[in-house]
Amino acid sequence: MSLSNPSQLLLRNADLLAAQKPLFVNAPADNLVNEYIHHYPQAEVSCLNFNYQEHIHIKNSAAKPITCVFSASYHQNNVHDLVVIYFPKSKQEVIYTLAMLADAITEQATILLVGENKGGIKSAPKLIKNFINYCKKVDSARHCSLFQGIFIKQNNAFDIDAYFQHYQLIQQDIKLTVAALPGVFSQKELDVGTQLLLHNLPEKMAGKVLDFGCGAGVISAFIAKKYPQVQLSLLDVNALALESAKKTLALNKLQGHVFASDGLSQVNEKYQHVVSNPPFHQGIKTSYSATETFLTQIKNFMSKNADITLVANNFLHYQQIMDQHITKTTLITNKSGFAIYYAQIT
Repeated sequence: MSLSNPSQLLLRNADLLAAQKPLFVNAPADNLVNEYIHHYPQAEVSCLNFNYQEHIHIKNSAAKPITCVFSASYHQNNVHDLVVIYFPKSKQEVIYTLAMLADAITEQATILLVGENKGGIKSAPKLIKNFINYCKKVDSARHCSLFQGIFIKQNNAFDIDAYFQHYQLIQQDIKLTVAALPGVFSQKELDVGTQLLLHNLPEKMAGKVLDFGCGAGVISAFIAKKYPQVQLSLLDVNALALESAKKTLALNKLQGHVFASDGLSQVNEKYQHVVSNPPFHQGIKTSYSATETFLTQIKNFMSKNADITLVANNFLHYQQIMDQHITKTTLITNKSGFAIYYAQIT
């Protein structure tokens, strides 16, 4: 498999990667880990991924046994002398990651941050100055930059609750508290698309409900409050989103099955209702493939007379995909740049 541009930049600086117990954070689904193992076969490699698809790829393709963790937190016995962080779309997520890993990093450990320039990597030295000394750019190529620094040992214990953003939401006389970790969609306020979806749900809902790409769990929490007889399942590819959804449900005294899945790979039930404000980003890149695949497969997981309600940017051609792979689809409304699509199978 080919290497991403950030991975190519890392490997052309292979001398900086020498370590006994390296940790790669959010490495992409490419061949970086195996290339690293080739250069340093004696290293005890660990990988932490917030993205389930990338986690599964690395776990299944590694050339030798390594430690792979998919989680919003990191609780391992290893203490790492090198941490390589792929710079995320959310800058606050970098701060969260370093704070979370503080107890798993040796004092004076090397920290490398790599990412695409358009993703904000150049702001790294200022952004992480409380965590890293002597942070400097050591290389740049393929529209990417690589920064190196020395970890500053932290005295404060990591408290995940300190990193949740909370906001209150009132929709149709339903009051909710929403909690979201850094990088999770609509972390600080309800987005326009989700708000439009909440106003265009089916008149009656009962039975099993699947929330695809649940994010912080806003849609599911609203449905559970409005239709208390439903049984919720919340799916997302991102560990920070899943942790946020669990927190949102707990704050509102609601129950639901929250689980990770790459698309529908981990779904094994059939649902009476499917709802989604689907994702359209993979890292900093715009990507619609996950939603398009979801729409081509979801009918296999819908029970008799089940329905699906979807919100999306109105320039996307999701209605044609739904017409072809689910059933004749209705455009419920088109407002503020978003469209609501509804389909019911028979």
